Amino acid sequence: MKKNSLILALFLVAVGGFLLHARIHYFIIPDPANPNSNIFDPTRFLSSFFSALDVIAVTVLFLSSRTAVYGYLLNGMLVILGTILMAHYSLASLSQTSLPLAQFIMKSTLPDIAVAWGDFFIGKALYDYYMSGGK
Repeated sequence: MKKNSLILALFLVAVGGFLLHARIHYFIIPDPANPNSNIFDPTRFLSSFFSALDVIAVTVLFLSSRTAVYGYLLNGMLVILGTILMAHYSLASLSQTSLPLAQFIMKSTLPDIAVAWGDFFIGKALYDYYMSGGK
């Protein structure tokens, strides 16, 4: 029962992250040259792709104890990459404003980074579960 709950939690947090990325960084955008048509933005696509990779590949890899180590590794790499990119985006865009610290934190991607690290630690708990023999 513990394994199923952890896999479900890992999946739901990853789906939440994917939906946030799809809403914020939707990769089909209006064409500035032709307002009646849309274009594909590959930069925005990557954030949704990495989130989809978390939902699909990480969840599938954690379904088996034999592949859990790869799920743990991929999950960790995605969280580290996401942390770096989101922190860079926040610092680059918000450093040009003079917001009070509380507003700076709430308008930054720090809450999103916290969710990503929550996803990582759910994966770590699942990995530890497998490594302890399912006890």
